[in-house]
Formats: sequence, structure tokens, C-alpha cells
Amino acid sequence: MTAGIRIAMWSGPRNISTAMMRSFEARGDTAVTDEPLYAAYLHRTGIDHPLRDEVIASQSIDPRVVAAALVGPVPGGKPIWYQKHMTLHLLDGFEREWMARVLNAFLIRDPSAVLASYASKRAHVTLADLGFVQQRELFERVAERLGAAPPVVDAADIVANPARTLERLCRALGIVYAESMLAWPRGSRPTDGVWAPAWYQSVERSTGFEAREIKSTVVLPPPLQRLADEAQPHYEALKVYCL
Repeated sequence: MTAGIRIAMWSGPRNISTAMMRSFEARGDTAVTDEPLYAAYLHRTGIDHPLRDEVIASQSIDPRVVAAALVGPVPGGKPIWYQKHMTLHLLDGFEREWMARVLNAFLIRDPSAVLASYASKRAHVTLADLGFVQQRELFERVAERLGAAPPVVDAADIVANPARTLERLCRALGIVYAESMLAWPRGSRPTDGVWAPAWYQSVERSTGFEAREIKSTVVLPPPLQRLADEAQPHYEALKVYCL
């Protein structure tokens, strides 16, 4: 593996994951990659997502090619490479051995808050779409290999106290915390995936972590509440390990 610290951050959708990518990119010493397995996931599952054809055309649909790239040269030769991943994109049968060659961390968010945001983007939602089950499975796989829990951060903690939470995350990853992680310029980025027009309106308006992104109380319609209840045990299983 080429020199450089590689961080694979695993989350589900609507977990302030893009804001976290902005935060790491704002360091200046960090390359970022946006959901590199998205095209492979869409191609393999046939699932319909906004801008599906554009996503598939923008990335390799071969998970082996993606895996090799993720442990290859760091973009721009930077010392840190932050890789934003959706847990649901790492389908059964996709190459996973590369995960042992990166630092894996986990970004979690309360299921009710996730669903309140996600349901505004897609009319039909399943538990598999949210990534909670997959996130717990990946966490347990990494923890078993390491013999200890990998870093876990909750979106609510990041928004409530970004400096403290990011400092703890950086320490757990073996990198130096930088205050530049707290703010970034408004707008889109060349590093954003081609799906940004469908999903990134809020983060493109942001200049830092904003409390309005995390709702303390969310009232969901019954079908979505049932999904939130199904996801809750998986969220809580990781929450006990939060930094």
C-alpha cells in the first residue's frame, strides 16, 4: 500500500456524512473521495436512485477495481485520504479484504432523524436502504479483527460540540486535529459525486456543522416509525462505543 493514512468512514445516508467530508477536506492536508462504491451498488442491485444513469457512468462498476484504487496512490499525494462510504454500498460478495489496509471509522445517527431526512428524497424506503444493519455487521467485523472497537462518532455529538468530537476522532485515528475542520466555504466541490444535485442542497448552503441538521424530536408517520424501531437496536449497539 502506498504511504498515507487512509480513513474509511462508514455511515448510512442522511448522516451528515457529506458535511464530515467537507470538514476533512477543509484541513488542506486531506484528499477526499465521495462514495466510490455507489455505481457498483446501483449496477449490481438494479435499484432506482436519483441520477442513477449518471452515477453508473461516473465510476467503475467493478468493486474489485474500486477496492484496488482505495489502497492505491493517494490523490494529490496528500498525507491523509478520507473515503466517505455508505455501508449499504458494500454488498455481499464485494471485495472486503482491502478494509484491513485502511483505518475504519463509523458515523452513526438516530434512526428517526435519518428517516425524517431520507423520506424527503425517496418515496419508498426499506430498512436495507438505511444501512443500519450493514453498519453493525461491518463494525463487528472490524472490531473482531482488531480485538477492540474502532472509532464511532454520533452525528448529534458532532453538531452539539464539533471541536470536542472531532478532536477525539482525530486522536483515535492517529492524526492531529485542526481547527480548520470546523468551517468551509459555501457551495459545491469538484470532489462531490455527480449525484450531488439530488442530495446535497443543504450541505452546499452550509459553512460548518449546523444544529438545525439534527432534530432532537422527530414525529414520523407510522410506517416510517416502524422502520425506525427496527433500526434502533443496530444504532444503539454502536452508540455505546461512541468517543
